[in-house]
Amino acid sequence: MRVSSLSHLTAVSGANCAVVVALIMLLGGALRLPRAVRILLSLAALGGFVVLVTPEPSVQRAAAMAALVLLALARGRPAGGLPMLGAAVALLLLFDPWLARSYAFALSVLATAGLLLLTGPLTALLSRVLPTALAAGLAVPAAAQVACQPVLLLLDPVIPVYGVPANLLAAPAAPIATVVGLLGCLALPLLPAVGVALLHLAWAPAAWIGSVARTAAAAPSPSLPWLDGGLGVLLFVLAAVAGLALLLGRHRRRERWYRALLGGSAGLLALAVSVAAGGALGRAVTRPADWSIALCDIGQGDAVLLRSEGAVALVDTGPDPEPLADCLDELGIQRIDLLVLTHFDADHVGGAEAVLGRVERVVNGPPLEADHHALLERLAAGGAAVQQGASGDTGALGALDWLALWPPPGGLGMHEGNDLSLVLRFAPRPGAAGASVLLLGDLGELAQRLMLGRAPPGSLDVDVVKVSHHGSADQAPPLYAAASPSLALIGVGENDYGHPAPSILDELDALGAEVLRSDTDGLAVVAVEDGVLRLWTERGG
Repeated sequence: MRVSSLSHLTAVSGANCAVVVALIMLLGGALRLPRAVRILLSLAALGGFVVLVTPEPSVQRAAAMAALVLLALARGRPAGGLPMLGAAVALLLLFDPWLARSYAFALSVLATAGLLLLTGPLTALLSRVLPTALAAGLAVPAAAQVACQPVLLLLDPVIPVYGVPANLLAAPAAPIATVVGLLGCLALPLLPAVGVALLHLAWAPAAWIGSVARTAAAAPSPSLPWLDGGLGVLLFVLAAVAGLALLLGRHRRRERWYRALLGGSAGLLALAVSVAAGGALGRAVTRPADWSIALCDIGQGDAVLLRSEGAVALVDTGPDPEPLADCLDELGIQRIDLLVLTHFDADHVGGAEAVLGRVERVVNGPPLEADHHALLERLAAGGAAVQQGASGDTGALGALDWLALWPPPGGLGMHEGNDLSLVLRFAPRPGAAGASVLLLGDLGELAQRLMLGRAPPGSLDVDVVKVSHHGSADQAPPLYAAASPSLALIGVGENDYGHPAPSILDELDALGAEVLRSDTDGLAVVAVEDGVLRLWTERGG
């Protein structure tokens, strides 16, 4: 979907909201309901739709704009597209300023602006040589692609080759999938058989979109390389402005569109630069420079950084290299002095590619399969000294000493990867600054209780605990009581497992521990000042 420029169809857009509102308005009209009642029903349906699909940034933009259009209609006022977009963006940023650095929000705003500014003149231009319907069909994806490309280049410096024709083929199926899928979701609780039947019907347009995406992505040279970074964005914007000005600015009767194009392009460039630089500047200004612990936001997985006197440890790598690389770049981490692989589940080692050749030393849990050994060999080939850890092992990281608390040699007969997770405790040496941290991997309740019985006295009492297994319900409350942390870190993303479980959250709350979650807080860092933990989160400051 990304390669074929169809990933926007996986997100809720203004078109989806418009379909929902139009259905309610048409149904209300057929029932001869007053306009005010139809508008209220449309607003209610819109709110329910947002709850159903979850209020992601693109959803918020689309819903806010649709709500403003409905309110303008209720007052009998004209609802111009650009004024409605500007008002929606302003209101959302006032409510949640962090949206200003959300790529999804920026892309949603840019796509809408591109459609409003460029679809008309591009359709008029293409209709000279094509039927009007086909010209409009090509103009819509072309306008959105040109508007979004500056920000897309920041994510991946390539130009998609087949994006416009892929959208031309796939886009008509999107409203069908939206309507039928929505009706299926609504029918499931009341009429399960009908709901299932509708969802089977929704499969057809969704499958068509997937087939178009696969075909476009598999075609020869699906994308062309482009210059990376801000310079690449600037060159694209200049090229796009020059090309569109040449096409649309020839005649004086198009002078209005020409001026709009130049103004819109300047706005696109400003927004792209602000997303790239403004967000980074804001984070750099507010984030503590002297942080000692960082919880990376890498989705459903673990990646925790510890830093002391310039030395850096990374405990697990998350499921994918790219989010981990982004986190390391965000924090300015170039080298990893100590890489701890607690165990070899994909959500803990899948991102190791991001640190190959950058690691001095690896301490790992027991490798159980051939691919586990292969990963360790790749790390060793990249210059890392590799050591399998077991309880009783010790080491140092700057002014921190670490002690392995689990697993015991031989693993007490355990064969399951989670319960063989390597558990380390980091603690500052006497007189040194820092916080003590207990990192529990994915240890389950039985293994936690066994470790509690074997741990040296006082070794579990810490300032910070990395909660086991993304906050699953498989926990031993006595272990957390013994740890008595002031702060709990939970590495978690969107999942179907119910992580984090209410039971562990209640337990941590009863212990008086502050909880930081990567799914809700984003990147989180901890600094220690005069023995007091100072917390900073990407989404809360």
